[in-house]
Amino acid sequence: MTSSTASTTTPLQHAFERRAEDIKPLKSDINSLIFDYLNTEGYPSAAAKFSKEANLRPQQEEDSLKARRQIQHAIHTGHIQEAIEALNELEPQVLDSNPSLHFALLRLQLVELIRICNATPEADITPALNFATTQLAPRAPTNKEFMEDLERTMALLVFPPDNLEPPLAALLKPELRRTVADRVNKAILTSQSARRDATIRNLVRLRAWAEDTARQSKKDLPTRMELGLDGDEGYSSPSNGSPVNGLEPMIS
Repeated sequence: MTSSTASTTTPLQHAFERRAEDIKPLKSDINSLIFDYLNTEGYPSAAAKFSKEANLRPQQEEDSLKARRQIQHAIHTGHIQEAIEALNELEPQVLDSNPSLHFALLRLQLVELIRICNATPEADITPALNFATTQLAPRAPTNKEFMEDLERTMALLVFPPDNLEPPLAALLKPELRRTVADRVNKAILTSQSARRDATIRNLVRLRAWAEDTARQSKKDLPTRMELGLDGDEGYSSPSNGSPVNGLEPMIS
């Protein structure tokens, strides 16, 4: 009986593949991509756990999250001008593209000015009148609801604060602040999600564009190209070998 040894032929590697293999992504870069994806796509708890398991350098709380909290706090405490300024700094286009929200904030600011006027019997109502004249009156004619809201709010200057009809009394309750704060928060999130993607999504799109451009230019490329995020050999999951937070084994 004769035996034969099966020979295997290693396929020739394309020059581009050899060059690509020489450029290994850093493990820390891949971990950062994963963290960015979890954080951007709305999994903050998973992102925090992954950051800890992957031994990522502690990161400061995202600036936009801090700003949103600052804006919410300012509205809930009646500091509407502060909230508007912070909102314009964070997302300048939100109020420009949402006249209804802008009017709601300005009307709430007027309510807060009237609240100050009502705090003392002899308080000067001039600041409230000036604000209504310069900020709200020019906007009111553009929308029937704006006009009704302005008229209802100005009535707070006419009637005693301790003897208001329910629709007027509601303007001075905390619920109005909460409603406006919630609208502002949703507008910020909508604005950010409309223009923000996880970094890895942008990288995949950039890679697809680069490959397509290279092929159209008749560059010498392999027939099939891997994504190229395998990283160094030897990547391993945590010591217990189990997935992290239900994800694939973590690159650590």
